[in-house]
Amino acid sequence: MDSHEAPKRKRGRKPKPPAIAVAAPDNANHDSAPSPKPKRGRKPKPPPAASPDNDHPSSPLAAAIDTPDPGSSSGPRGRGRKSRRGRHELPSDADVPPRAPSPTRRGAQKAAANVKVDVPAAEPLRWEQVARVMPSMDAVVKVFCVHTEPNFSMPWQRKRQYSSSSSGFVIAGRRVLTNAHSVEHYTQVKLKKRGSDTKYLATVLAIGNECDIALLTVDDDEFWKGVSPLEFGSLPTLQDAVTVVGYPIGGDTISVTSGVVSRIEILSYVHGSTELLGLQIDAAINSGNSGGPAFNDQGKCVGIAFQSLKHEDAENIGYVIPTPVIKHFIQDYEKSGEYTGFPILGIEWQKMENPDLRKAMGMKSDQKGVRIRRIEPTASESGCMQPSDIILSFDGIDIANDGTVPFRHGERIGFSYLVSQKYTGEKAHVKLLRDSKVHEFNIKLAIHKKLIPAHIKGRPPSYYIVAGFVFMVVSVPYLRSEYGKDYEFDAPVKLLDKHLHAMAQSPDEQLVVVSQVLVADINIGYEELVNTQVRAFNGKPVNNLKQLATMVEDCNEEFLKFDMDYDQVVVLQTKTAKAATQDILATHCIPSSMSDDLKA
Repeated sequence: MDSHEAPKRKRGRKPKPPAIAVAAPDNANHDSAPSPKPKRGRKPKPPPAASPDNDHPSSPLAAAIDTPDPGSSSGPRGRGRKSRRGRHELPSDADVPPRAPSPTRRGAQKAAANVKVDVPAAEPLRWEQVARVMPSMDAVVKVFCVHTEPNFSMPWQRKRQYSSSSSGFVIAGRRVLTNAHSVEHYTQVKLKKRGSDTKYLATVLAIGNECDIALLTVDDDEFWKGVSPLEFGSLPTLQDAVTVVGYPIGGDTISVTSGVVSRIEILSYVHGSTELLGLQIDAAINSGNSGGPAFNDQGKCVGIAFQSLKHEDAENIGYVIPTPVIKHFIQDYEKSGEYTGFPILGIEWQKMENPDLRKAMGMKSDQKGVRIRRIEPTASESGCMQPSDIILSFDGIDIANDGTVPFRHGERIGFSYLVSQKYTGEKAHVKLLRDSKVHEFNIKLAIHKKLIPAHIKGRPPSYYIVAGFVFMVVSVPYLRSEYGKDYEFDAPVKLLDKHLHAMAQSPDEQLVVVSQVLVADINIGYEELVNTQVRAFNGKPVNNLKQLATMVEDCNEEFLKFDMDYDQVVVLQTKTAKAATQDILATHCIPSSMSDDLKA
């Protein structure tokens, strides 16, 4: 692209060299007006300043950035033509002082090469601006686990064992952190350090199913040589860079993926079936990454990778357990010597965003809170809280009408976060509004029993068999075993209704069902009974499986009568049923008619 016309030659005179072209800022069309003809003895005119009509800023700093300085080392040397390289943008306006463009004189290019120009020394960059601190990779270990899951179809035995690998990392106190689902139903756990060919036997100290964290240790002193424990950092903010390190599928060596924090909120923990604080990141978290640390730019651990979102409309969505949850788990173990869990309020609540609803509940214009819908009968809160009470504040922090509380600058979070920060047995100050009057209570926080528990905590499932009828207790692992991962859609409606909405009326209440019927002559006509709840035995309500087994074993009546769900009835002759039980057990190689926990 030519930016100047060639000067006309006159007879008898040498042609004058063309005036040095000054690179003007690029505009939208990359065109520039032709320069006037140079005259002898006159200096070339400086380029016109950028007008507000073109696409470039008219500030001196913008002109200094877009116009190359002939005297600078980064500009073209000895030539006035436009550089072909792309334009370099400076980090910030504060790093370079503004410099206005100066007209280029004849011979200035040669003088610039010989004259030393005093350039003010730039302020040295801080270390974190130059490079990120490399995290301690040697503290990341590979976890090998052999699992033996319970068999809910045949509860008197276990399934075939299988192996898995995941990640973990060393912390202070000769301990290792990983995910709870990485060592669930473990038979043996081994750890291998980076660059080592030796696997060390590990001992499981504690498993927190709700928060999906497990604590391990190794007795062999050789394992701890040359390993420095990781340090925990503070809770990151949005757009903070994170690096996830672990041993995912696709290879045997350590893997590093990076991303940023894209969301901080109360998340649903898949393994724990609970809701706690969590981080969403855009770094890839694949199978095997579970239990690996997430580092910030300073090389400190800010979380544990534990799950990801697999959806056709979503990509690169991973989740990290943040440091507040991790520290709560560790301190809980250090205080009590075991994991006691995260306390919850045993209530169901409703938002108070509707102005008519607030007015009807007697709330003033400056009062905010949430309405209590139901209270679990087994919760300690049932002694002071009542349905339709308005919770105004928790531990002195006001609750908004949508159930959120201030979190950080510009952020809000569900008030359940305040409850989860407490420990089991601690007290909390709650302010309630009841009949337009404010009441204050100190409640003791605890773990509440669910009618259908989310975990069986490594214990074998309970069962009782009589006349081929296999009675079992319903739990979330049981439903998942019977109906797969989509049990919330495929399980019987009545079981799902109890799973989602029913509350235990007593601490020992269980949901007892007929899991299956082992076919024999004694149970002809009852073969199709599957996963049907047992409501009563001989007219007495069934509260739990142990009570049912005791009533059947001690029954001296002529018939065994079971009242089932859907108004079904099962009747068996007592003597015949008990006699047939032994033959059925022998036929199916079942060692006992009841599990060990029912014998105690």
